[in-house]
Amino acid sequence: MLKLTAMVYIIAGSMLAGSCVIAALTMGRMDAVSIAIAAVIGALAALPVSWFVAARLNKAIRPA
Repeated sequence: MLKLTAMVYIIAGSMLAGSCVIAALTMGRMDAVSIAIAAVIGALAALPVSWFVAARLNKAIRPA
């Protein structure tokens, strides 16, 4: 399950971090600190998302 979570995190982490950076830029936050904070927030938010998606995928692949 951990390997599947890591593979999902690669996709979800970059997607959420990029979305948060774009949201920060849209709000006019053009400084490097704001962009870095937005990227970290997106990457951290992707951890539970990837765990949830991996659990659902694992359940779909291997029905108990």
